[in-house]
Amino acid sequence: MPNTKAGKSKYVLIFLRILVVAAGVTWAVVWAWRGQRWSNLAAIFLRMNLGVFALTLSIFVISQVMLASRWWLLLRTQSVFICFGAVVRLLFLGLFYNNFLPSSVGGDLLRAWYVTKHTDKRFEAALSVFVDRVIGLLSTVIIAIFFYWLFLRDQGCTSNWKLVIGNLKLVITNYQSPITIWLAVILAAVFCVLLSYKQGRRLLTEAWSYIRARSLSIFEKLKNAITIYCRNPLAILVVFGLTFFLQVLAITGFWFLGVNLGITASIKYYYVIFALSWVLGSLPISIGGVVVVEGSLAYLFIHFAGVQAEAALALALCQRMVWMIASLPGAAIHLVGAHLPKDFFIDYNKSIN
Repeated sequence: MPNTKAGKSKYVLIFLRILVVAAGVTWAVVWAWRGQRWSNLAAIFLRMNLGVFALTLSIFVISQVMLASRWWLLLRTQSVFICFGAVVRLLFLGLFYNNFLPSSVGGDLLRAWYVTKHTDKRFEAALSVFVDRVIGLLSTVIIAIFFYWLFLRDQGCTSNWKLVIGNLKLVITNYQSPITIWLAVILAAVFCVLLSYKQGRRLLTEAWSYIRARSLSIFEKLKNAITIYCRNPLAILVVFGLTFFLQVLAITGFWFLGVNLGITASIKYYYVIFALSWVLGSLPISIGGVVVVEGSLAYLFIHFAGVQAEAALALALCQRMVWMIASLPGAAIHLVGAHLPKDFFIDYNKSIN
């Protein structure tokens, strides 16, 4: 019964995310067909230099390969010694799943699953994926705050930013509240039904004993892993610095593309707006951030950087194209099975029989 309810809830969440994407795409198509917008958008794409697009794509791919060294370093901090090539392959596999598949699991959990096939330190390897994601997200937030404070805080935009943040909080609350309430009601009903039967009470007792034992084991491993990270502050500092540099590098690549599209906004807007749109895209209200990233990016460029609507939308769409093209190696990696170890080796190249 609980598994059935959980499965239904999962599919409801996937459906809602697909609905968000479908509604956003429909609105964008309708908007583009009004007046001369579609022809203006087409003209922008036609005058785009493919060489500049290729340069932006190359910068993004290079930054992703170099970001693999961040995860590789986090793994080594936990004494998980996996070759750098395997880390790169798993990273692109996760990138492909994030950008192409409508799953509620996402590429990070798949990365965490497959990296455990390369080592016996499974918990530490899987935890490194979570730490890698958190560091990436925190670095993105820091970039947005840093460049806003450095360049834009004295330009009278504070009230507009507060309005955007207030609307964002409202959207998140309206999206999450009904789901949370229904899940709580379902769980409470299942719990009450189980309590009313002797066998149900026995199952609850056994389940609690199992969950308690597993939780204590996981907590102990988590404590040890966090302790190891805390004992290596230099490694964490290097990881943050590398992430900051590579994200700024990727955004600079999109600035080259924006200039090629005819956008004259200063690069300082790119560092704030791109970083903020990436943070918004990480919210679980869409598939791979589709529509959320594009919509927020276009909206912020239009209202804060004074960019023409068609040019802002073209830039947002180009970013999505760069992401999807850069993800294609992940499809090839999955098809040929390159994400799995050819021969199962435990750390230090010691094989097991």
